[in-house]
Amino acid sequence: MWHTYYTPTTLEETLRLLARHGQEARIIAGGTDILIEMERKIRAPHSLIDISHIPGLDRIELKKGGFHLGPLVTHHQVVASPEIVAQAYPLARACWEVGAPQIRNRGTIAGNLITASPANDTIVPLRVLGATVTLQSVRGKRTLPLHDFYKGVRKTAMADDELLVDIFFPAMSNEERGTFIKLGLRRAQAISVVNIATILELHRDAIVKARIAFGSVAPTIVRAPEVESYLVGKSLTDEVIQQAGELALNAAKPIDDVRGPADYRVEMLRVLTVRALRQIRDGSERADWPENPPLLWGKTNGRFPTWPEAQLITHTENGPESIETTINGQHYSIRGANDKTLLRMLREDAGLSGTKEGCAEGECGACTIFLDGIAVMSCMVAAPRAHGAHIETIEALAHDGQLHPVQAAFVKHNAVQCGYCTPGFVMAGAKLLEENPHPTDYQIQQSISGNLCRCTGYYNIVTAIREATGD
Repeated sequence: MWHTYYTPTTLEETLRLLARHGQEARIIAGGTDILIEMERKIRAPHSLIDISHIPGLDRIELKKGGFHLGPLVTHHQVVASPEIVAQAYPLARACWEVGAPQIRNRGTIAGNLITASPANDTIVPLRVLGATVTLQSVRGKRTLPLHDFYKGVRKTAMADDELLVDIFFPAMSNEERGTFIKLGLRRAQAISVVNIATILELHRDAIVKARIAFGSVAPTIVRAPEVESYLVGKSLTDEVIQQAGELALNAAKPIDDVRGPADYRVEMLRVLTVRALRQIRDGSERADWPENPPLLWGKTNGRFPTWPEAQLITHTENGPESIETTINGQHYSIRGANDKTLLRMLREDAGLSGTKEGCAEGECGACTIFLDGIAVMSCMVAAPRAHGAHIETIEALAHDGQLHPVQAAFVKHNAVQCGYCTPGFVMAGAKLLEENPHPTDYQIQQSISGNLCRCTGYYNIVTAIREATGD
């Protein structure tokens, strides 16, 4: 899939690599977009530059009235940030709606922005939050408003030698209220058919300022200036909300695609505008925000270990370099896997077949493993990322001949049918109980939202995980 995989440990080394390789190289952080793009032949970089071990790039800072997010900040780190939930709720909500727990543990906000799909969820709230992005190369830095960053579908203003090093947006004031709503074809693991982010500044009952943006209805994210202008100076009565919805029909001219026809999307512009404004009026936008959301990162803080400054590490296709890693407590020195996914390395080179390949696109969860204590989908991790890491697979859950409580409960409640998806479900359930020994049914359901089973209705699976709690 790639020829050379670089692992720098400093920002300076990363920028030098980008300057040297230009358009032949791509940055990889979470990898949840770039690896799928390579699999689908959308991109074919010669080299990947993995920045995930560079210290300080996963920072979330609130200073001088605004947030700064580093390029390694993941969706789940945003969900788990009380400050962002309190003062940038539309972004937190969008991050919660992305993919599934294993995806949100690896996927980064920066990567979501750079992929530049109009259906990507975090771009929409960042647009109404007034975000800017800072790009850096060996030539220096430049900062762009988010609306200038996009040039079309999957096209940005980034030069080949630039790295996105900072995302900035002002915190919402006490007078501002906002929400994000996503319409997908299913409740989890869905790409947006249409989404909306809305922020209103209110003085008493009157709207002082309105910002509304839509995703998945145009080549890039679009604002709704006609709706915004109409709302200023008005109160959110039923009549005003309905009229705003009618005006939203003019905000975009979407196309037909596999997820929905254009006329349906147009109608959903109206419907989602009405829903968003009603939520803000009624104060219900946070009503279903999960308390103690399941993150599947156990007792870690959701941040992958970084390395102290060291020599640049390189792994080449068919090269002699080995991947030195720890799997299930045992050290492995693996050669011949430098251009593979971690899933393939585990199965083909480590001989651990319990981790399954169901989709190879992060859709089914059958390949769930723990990477440095955090649940991820191994089909979306490059094998060289395992260098220096600690990995746990389904083979490690049983100890001293005793099944893990989740495994035992699966057997007892017949939660195993064909068995193909079972390792992924068990890994997700085990990690949930590690971070929350007494989850609610909602938390159990959310924890397995990244895992698909084609044999059952999930009832026995939920029952098994519930019993494993001992409650």
